[in-house]
Amino acid sequence: MSDFHLVFVGGIGRSGSTLIERLLGELPGVCSVGEVVHMWQRALIDGEPCGCGAPFRECAFWGEVGAVAFGGWDRVDPRAVLALKSAVDRTRHVPRLLAARPPKALADPLARYTGYYDALYSAIARVSGCRVVVDASKHASLAVCLRHRYGERLRVLHVVRDPRAVAHAWGKRVPRPDATPTSPEQEMARYSPGRAAVQWMAQNAALAALHRTGTPTRRVRYEDFAADPAAEFRAIAAFAGHEGDTPVGADGAVLLSATHTVSGNPMRFRTGEVRVRPDLTWREGLAPRSRALVSALTLPVRWRFGY
Repeated sequence: MSDFHLVFVGGIGRSGSTLIERLLGELPGVCSVGEVVHMWQRALIDGEPCGCGAPFRECAFWGEVGAVAFGGWDRVDPRAVLALKSAVDRTRHVPRLLAARPPKALADPLARYTGYYDALYSAIARVSGCRVVVDASKHASLAVCLRHRYGERLRVLHVVRDPRAVAHAWGKRVPRPDATPTSPEQEMARYSPGRAAVQWMAQNAALAALHRTGTPTRRVRYEDFAADPAAEFRAIAAFAGHEGDTPVGADGAVLLSATHTVSGNPMRFRTGEVRVRPDLTWREGLAPRSRALVSALTLPVRWRFGY
């Protein structure tokens, strides 16, 4: 299936993107596969499990995807993909990659790097039978890379959340239930309030710049989504190409089924009923000094996103 559309969920982590991605995966004709950017390390090297619970290499879905995309996962050298990632998929390259044509020094590794993703997405669409593939990798640098491969076939769902709430979430210590004994990261990454603020600005500014190049983009403020999930998700689903009813009830309740996600927030393993509701714990949980620091650092750009 070569006529699929790619929906890339972008933004800084801990902004509610995993929940939105999971909801997209409940739509007919949509296949959501988690954070593909981490698949090369976490699934292929570290052997972390699929969202369905099976070890990655024992999952029938991913086994078929690997066969269609590459002739089998044993034909892929994940360390070679990671080397290409280090060469082009970096925040520092974003300004140069936002040009209409990539610089000569980046053009060849960029083509090879995005070629792996194209083979993968195409196989996902073929194996799943879906015309929309959702990648929730979030990294703005990867979205900018993929723009050179897909043009207007790339749709970016830019999820943004109050930077103080994001800083609070990044400070929490959260075990990774999908980590294996050999996984380098046994817990989800943590940022200091200052670093979270800087990353918030960098990621959101890069995605806003990508939008200005003409890449189809819909910005979703997490607070608006949590306040009226049914209406907001209808708009999100329409942007992804879905027409008709959505699984989100008027009360924000939705039933989540098992999915074949390759990496992401621990919520990727959750099934059954969940209810979308506002999360304001940061207002009491984020120390006043940290709140003041994040507010001051993000002030120059925060207003652009309605904060």
